[in-house]
Amino acid sequence: MHEIDYFIVAIYLLAIIAFGIFLEKKASTGIESYFLGNRNLPWWVLGASGMASNTDLAGTMVIAALIYALGTQGFFIEIRGGVVLIMAILMIFMGKWNRRAKVMTLAEWMRLRFGTGREGNTARIISAVANIIFSIGAMSYFSVAGGKFLGQFLTVDDRIASIILIGMALVYTVVSGFYGVVWTDVFQGILIFLAIIYVCGIALHTANIPETFSVSIPNDTGFELYNWNFSDWSSISPSLTLDLPGNYAIFNLFGGVIFFYMVKVFMEGFGGAGGYMIQRYFAAKSDREAGLLSLFWIFLLSFRWPLVTAFAMLGIHYGVVTKEVIPDPELILPTVIREYVPTGIKGLLIACFIAAAMSTFDSIINASAAYWVKDIYQAYLRPQASERQLVWQGRFASILIVVLGLLFSFNITSINDIWGWLTLGLGAGLSVPLVLRWYWWRFNGYGFAIGTIAGMLAAIITKLMIEPTLSDPQFKEYALFLVPSICSFVGCILATVLTEPTEWETMSNFYLTTRPFGFWGEVREQLPNNIQAKIKRENQRDILATFVAIPWQLTLFMTGIAFMMKRWDTLGFLILGFIVLSIALYFTWFRHLSKEVKIENHFQNSDKVSKNP
Repeated sequence: MHEIDYFIVAIYLLAIIAFGIFLEKKASTGIESYFLGNRNLPWWVLGASGMASNTDLAGTMVIAALIYALGTQGFFIEIRGGVVLIMAILMIFMGKWNRRAKVMTLAEWMRLRFGTGREGNTARIISAVANIIFSIGAMSYFSVAGGKFLGQFLTVDDRIASIILIGMALVYTVVSGFYGVVWTDVFQGILIFLAIIYVCGIALHTANIPETFSVSIPNDTGFELYNWNFSDWSSISPSLTLDLPGNYAIFNLFGGVIFFYMVKVFMEGFGGAGGYMIQRYFAAKSDREAGLLSLFWIFLLSFRWPLVTAFAMLGIHYGVVTKEVIPDPELILPTVIREYVPTGIKGLLIACFIAAAMSTFDSIINASAAYWVKDIYQAYLRPQASERQLVWQGRFASILIVVLGLLFSFNITSINDIWGWLTLGLGAGLSVPLVLRWYWWRFNGYGFAIGTIAGMLAAIITKLMIEPTLSDPQFKEYALFLVPSICSFVGCILATVLTEPTEWETMSNFYLTTRPFGFWGEVREQLPNNIQAKIKRENQRDILATFVAIPWQLTLFMTGIAFMMKRWDTLGFLILGFIVLSIALYFTWFRHLSKEVKIENHFQNSDKVSKNP
């Protein structure tokens, strides 16, 4: 980079830290402020912050690599996580269900569902530990990508670059808490949009893709070339089987892989997700604002797909013009920026992608620290701790999580490998108990705890011991998904049926508070018929709207891809489908957004919900 570029990046980093220090006083009044912004932030701020956090540098590098190497097939592969398809489910019903709990963390939610006794406390502790472990793994993943990107420009070792990047995010997050996270995310989101507009403009003007071209695909010893023709590469109707070499051979049974990814996404979405995503819903003011922030979040996130497609096309164009195919697909971003962006603008663009990385770091740091403070330190170690002590514990936990994440990242070389394990292996293992907790009244805290432990251990054992023994790479993805999921499910069921049900009063209170659909007949039947009818109508609307929202989101995202690829025939078809789905979404969901079933007051003095069935 030129000195001007370094100057621009330095100014940006200093401005972010100064802004965090400016917000320190407002964020330090207590843990409600430090972790949830006093639940008083506008829906558009929470939605914009969510978009910035999802548009992470690591994910952008992985997705750009997949689009570059596989075309639209890369989009379908990223149903595993990068498409963030769980947002459609959060938008329709899961966001408002979580908001109604009025808790600070997913672990604290366990006490609402399973009670305040031994059962609820066991589920709470296991949930807190599991979320912290997952956050450390995610921090490792994001730090590898950040170092891989920034190291290309600072001419330093990738590890040092990742330490610099995460260290900067840590400073303002520790100081300013959730206020600093969301407001810097809004600012960083603006920078991300500048990057999107600029890169897409370059790609539309510069990248002319020939009918046949070559890309690189990683293998165990390096990389190898693979030939595509443009019509197949850009088709939105992928084949059920592929014939890919190297490490991407795991996707060759394409239909089966996508099926497992869809099952995994539905498990996560119907389980309610967690981490920094669900934190935004805990901070929402109302059911209506939970829906609006989701809608805004999805709309903003749709612009990520033209961006990664633009990088992929410029990467292919670079190989065609120079006759030197970029060897590592995960280095598409720094290569394109280095080759196609002039001095000055280059510094601004690098600052934009540093913003993308830091907006994810700060969200993970703040959300994961809340588990230590709220669910371990305050709940069990120092119940009488002052607000000031709790805020300082949040800062201590933030630093520790970052340090552990960096240490684990030193043994990771492939971003895609760790992303696949986090989303498919560990994610699937943790999702089973998260799903059962919402829809089955008999499921108890012991089932949640044992299922979570079994899923975590199975995911780790599969990655370290089972996966390396599989000679056929196609079965590695299946093993990563099936082994943790099955182990977790068996643990959930056995522990639940071998222990007593949750106290009836606790289950009734939970149902009255959140009003989920599913197998709640024993509880629901205790309500008056008119209230049952209201809840049933709301649940039926939500189920119907979900079947509209999922293809609606997929169509929206694919529209940006088709536009950048200049597939005008495909684009027209997608726009028509999006319009039809948008109309359907309005009538099934949006026009009912302000209607909420309120039933708490009906039973303040009633004994109907306190007796066993």
